[in-house]
Amino acid sequence: MTFAILFIGMGICLSLVMSIAWTIALRSSKSGWVDAIWSFAVGAAGIAMALVPLSGWQHSTTRPVIVAVLAAVWSIRLGLHIVGRTLHGGDDPRYAQLRSEWGEDFPRRLFWFLQIQAGAAFLLSLSIFAAARNPAPQLQIGDWLGIAILVISILGEGLADRQLARFRDNPANKGKVCDVGLWGLSRHPNYFFEWFGWLAYVAIALDFTGAYAWGWVAVSGPLFMYWLLVHVSGIPPLEAHMLKSRGETFRAYQARVNAFWPGPPRHTPAQTSKGRAS
Repeated sequence: MTFAILFIGMGICLSLVMSIAWTIALRSSKSGWVDAIWSFAVGAAGIAMALVPLSGWQHSTTRPVIVAVLAAVWSIRLGLHIVGRTLHGGDDPRYAQLRSEWGEDFPRRLFWFLQIQAGAAFLLSLSIFAAARNPAPQLQIGDWLGIAILVISILGEGLADRQLARFRDNPANKGKVCDVGLWGLSRHPNYFFEWFGWLAYVAIALDFTGAYAWGWVAVSGPLFMYWLLVHVSGIPPLEAHMLKSRGETFRAYQARVNAFWPGPPRHTPAQTSKGRAS
């Protein structure tokens, strides 16, 4: 298969998949299915980008398989987590926020929004492609570092998900904001570890000798994922929803805990005054 056919075919497939996701979301009234389908689609695209033979391309026989396995493990874990959340919960709060903002125009605008997500999936799959096609014949430090990064990412995101689930399952926490464990270091630790995982493909792809220029394409993955999570479809709509549903409780949480990068909580003026009074 040629380079052009692979890329064009992948773009068409992802567009069709997200069109199906649009139909399912509207018929089920559960937009969470969109993210589950998107996660599986990115994983499938990444596997294809890693393993489909290309005429004229030289690559290691081991690295494409490793990269494909990494993409598959990430995709299956995230996709199944979102499936479980969607089955046992209501509409995704981010999409509920968009539904509220878009009103009667929600179906049309959601369709094009999901086509943009298809484009996002294609761009992310390029990072996987760049990592898998690194022609270095033997596994190098970057390969092992990439494996370690993705393992840490999956474990960290899974731990954040479990901590949030346990917090929500406790009736005493109804109406409260989760600030336990990783959620006391970042308001969105699951998003942080999701972003962190895309650094794995950068570690595997980069060749600082200059022999593999395509390796630099992998840098677009974490850059794009950061922009997507922090500025577009991740934090902004979710926090808008939380401010509506939790009000001042969430506003105080915002003042105390970093939005994305994990770090120690800040002392707010109210906490400082309380500490002095005591």
